[in-house]
Amino acid sequence: MKARPFLAALLAVALAMLSFGLAGWWLLLQRSPLALQHQALSMPLAARFVPRTAPLSLHWLVGPDQPAAYARAVAPPRQRRQAAAAADRLRDGAFAAAGLDYSSELSPWLGDESSFALLTPPGREEAPGWVLALRSRDNEGARRFLQRFWQTRSLAGTDLQITSYRGMGLISGRGALLGQDPQPLATALINDDLVLIASGRGVLEQALDVSQIDELNQAASAPLQKAIQRLGEGVALLTARPEAMEQWLGLPVGEDAAAVELVLALTPQGSGLQVDGLAQLREALPSLGPVNTELMRQVQVAADSLALLTNPAQLLADQDANGWSTLLGPALSQALQRENGPLPALVAAADSGPLLWAHQAEGWLLGTRADRPAAETLQPALEADGYSASPLESRGQTLQAWTRLESKPVKGNPDQLQAQLAGARASQGGVAWWGQGLAILNQQHEGRRSPQERLDQLELLGSPQAPFQWSMDAQAAQGLLSHWKPWRLVGTLSSSSLTPMVDGAALSLEPDGSEQRSLRLRALLQLHS
Repeated sequence: MKARPFLAALLAVALAMLSFGLAGWWLLLQRSPLALQHQALSMPLAARFVPRTAPLSLHWLVGPDQPAAYARAVAPPRQRRQAAAAADRLRDGAFAAAGLDYSSELSPWLGDESSFALLTPPGREEAPGWVLALRSRDNEGARRFLQRFWQTRSLAGTDLQITSYRGMGLISGRGALLGQDPQPLATALINDDLVLIASGRGVLEQALDVSQIDELNQAASAPLQKAIQRLGEGVALLTARPEAMEQWLGLPVGEDAAAVELVLALTPQGSGLQVDGLAQLREALPSLGPVNTELMRQVQVAADSLALLTNPAQLLADQDANGWSTLLGPALSQALQRENGPLPALVAAADSGPLLWAHQAEGWLLGTRADRPAAETLQPALEADGYSASPLESRGQTLQAWTRLESKPVKGNPDQLQAQLAGARASQGGVAWWGQGLAILNQQHEGRRSPQERLDQLELLGSPQAPFQWSMDAQAAQGLLSHWKPWRLVGTLSSSSLTPMVDGAALSLEPDGSEQRSLRLRALLQLHS
């Protein structure tokens, strides 16, 4: 009986030690740079000073030194210093673009939130109005920064004006940010811990005005709050309206933009980045039909690019354009036209889906249902281009090929003719396979290798029911990103080429919610560690 109190005490000590150990482990995880992978997305303080109508806003929700710490944590031991230095260069370049020197002006006091907002649409003759919000780690850091900020500019001959607006002190003048010509500037200190720097007194007063009216600022926007809750996690929050999507994000939206507002969250994942976004639409998206991923499991060729489209004919339709046609139609049409021969565009335009589109060194491969589209429906368009159909036998399977003769003069024989292949078609297991040449169709028939890496990328996106899914290897992703305006801008800010670091990418789009008035975007960018 005497042993029971002793055992109870021993058990209590063990449980206490276990509890302390778990608590310590939890604290380590919370303070670890890897915790950024699960950083909760939140409404930043600066959102109160950003109008809902702002064409563009970017809120950075973690400390300026944390990206470098994260890059060091996920990089191989021999590359940790280089990875951290690359993250620091990007941070320094971003603040330098805003006219501020991070090491001398910001590092002693800058806290976990930095925001930039464009308040007037780009493209006008006058310079666009902007506001930069910097949150301090303490009450004195922001005040000391503003004192030094205006002292250096007053010594350079800037005339300063100190006024009061809505009970807040404003300092304005025509000064120069780092490396820039003199321009109108205005600053305000909010609650001793938030610094606002704006491109002029009028712009700053506009930001202060909307902060007093909930119906006008981002912080009280119910759609934005709902989007943040829906997205859940992220270290950065970006909002964009149609007037800024094309010029700043390189997204062709046209005059009648389908999207009203785009909200994106950025989260680090391993050595790469994950983007999760919602686009609020003017009109509900029409249904593209049920998602059928069976073709994904049947493709048996290695692919540098792999895409699944639920209803390509509807995406390419230009009559009575719907939301999907506006969003994806032009880009899809251009991509199909870049493939060799007219067959890919003809098949996609006649296919109600699903359509599997793979690409590799041997060319393109399309997978459709065996009966839709029927080869006969494409025949008139192919004949108009001079292609005629003929049966072929290749490695035990019967193919239908479309060819035409073209003159190809060679030395000594100006009348040399050569057969040009538009593509070929084979049926296998209830699926029609359309290939650029015989080699890729033979690979599919023999089942040499599945595109497992591309399938794994799509699985990581976590959107198996998305009607549009696309994954690509390093070369394809690098080629795509090298022409994308925001990617080139990021490379400029980091003072180095980031494209060689890209190891692959994936993208999916699907309606979000039962009303289908919003579009969910998921993207994955894989980088070399």
